[in-house]
Amino acid sequence: MTPANPARRRFLTDAARGAAGCALAGLGLSYVISDARALPAQAIRPPGALPEDDFLGACIRCGLCVRDCPYDTLKLAALGYDGAATGTPFFTAREVPCEMCDDIPCVAACPTGALDKGLTDIDAAAMGIAVLVDEEHCLNALGLRCDVCYRVCPVIDKAITLELQHNERSGHHAIFMPTVHAEACTGCGKCEKSCVLPGESAIKVLPARIARSAPAEHYRLGWESENREGIIDELIDLPDRLPGPGTDNLAAPGGFTGGADGFPDPSMEGGFTPSVTLPGTGGTGQ
Repeated sequence: MTPANPARRRFLTDAARGAAGCALAGLGLSYVISDARALPAQAIRPPGALPEDDFLGACIRCGLCVRDCPYDTLKLAALGYDGAATGTPFFTAREVPCEMCDDIPCVAACPTGALDKGLTDIDAAAMGIAVLVDEEHCLNALGLRCDVCYRVCPVIDKAITLELQHNERSGHHAIFMPTVHAEACTGCGKCEKSCVLPGESAIKVLPARIARSAPAEHYRLGWESENREGIIDELIDLPDRLPGPGTDNLAAPGGFTGGADGFPDPSMEGGFTPSVTLPGTGGTGQ
């Protein structure tokens, strides 16, 4: 039996340990990389954030936007946080909404353009879209007058309106249903923060890619294209042509006989004279 070689055994042991360590390091690095590029489920980005993939490529995780936020709205996502990619800025509307600063300091602080410096009007921000996710517990939907989400909206009567609906439960009261108009919603989250329900709010701000579906471009919406081309502005209901004495309007209901053929009666009072010869009537054309 050949005696064991301690040096060879030690080499094989060290090699196995090194391979295992590299595998574990690779798994850890893979997790960090995937976590750093994770798409947030509900975390809302700061004003002016580029589309998510572009934002993740441009953001260097410097934290300057978080530092310059005067209301401590923005946070940096920690490793393992189930939401925004690690090190990237986000805010949770239910906790601290965006206060819609006129000078938008977070955008001014960004050194890479991950927050678009072309955003100069905070009312044009598109951080997300508010969605009424729980009509069963919304007080307004139940027929009560709450209106808080509507009242706190910084673009009131544009992003959120109250639409009048019939109250089926009582039969004689009205429901003022909060209705979000996505094209005007800034995604600030003040409506979500102010919802009076305990725990989760009935209205939530979600990223646009979750809140909105893609347009049905395979369908042709004829009325939209006609409006764009100026073909129609609105439908016009023209008055019906009514019969009168001396007319040759064969469609005049008063000039028809009760017969099965339904031809106008040439003896109709008022001098009705058909302009064509009508079979079986003896009338002559003009």
